[in-house]
Amino acid sequence: MGFWELLLLAIGVSMDAFAVSVCKGLSTKKASVSNMAKCGVWFGGFQALMPLIGFFLGSLFAEQIVAVDHWVAFVLLALIGANMLKEAFSKEEECDCDKNADFSIKTMFTMAVATSIDALAIGISLAMAGNVNIWTAILLIGITTGLLSALGVKIGSIFGDKFEKKAQIAGGVILIILGLKILLEHLGVL
Repeated sequence: MGFWELLLLAIGVSMDAFAVSVCKGLSTKKASVSNMAKCGVWFGGFQALMPLIGFFLGSLFAEQIVAVDHWVAFVLLALIGANMLKEAFSKEEECDCDKNADFSIKTMFTMAVATSIDALAIGISLAMAGNVNIWTAILLIGITTGLLSALGVKIGSIFGDKFEKKAQIAGGVILIILGLKILLEHLGVL
């Protein structure tokens, strides 16, 4: 994967954290630099850590499944993308403001883990995709998620929950397209 594909992947995987950050901004009504930084560091840090863990886990068994690794990468990315789309279209209640107003360590840790579980599977799919510089990938994922999360708090405080569903839809579509690209490249179609 080249730089632009990794950047698209970083944007796609960061959309859950962005959506949560928009809710956090909505709940605070006024985005402080401190709260923006908390979201950026927590979400960006975990979104970078989880793919790294997933990559090393995926690398452990990559040799055993090399014949179908492109299918594994495609299925993981497609499932994560489809799940993001499902969540975007099935939400009845956008944000629970009481829960999202809390920026404590316990709450931020829980939310950072919850929004980065998909990133663990992304790391596994990166190991299966091959030809990926994991350090560039996690750096882009971490920085992109950090910046978008901080921006999400600000956007949420200004515009409310208008962007949450759109962010999840965009993220889901990006991940499905990247998974399809990996599959088609390995099949020789692209």
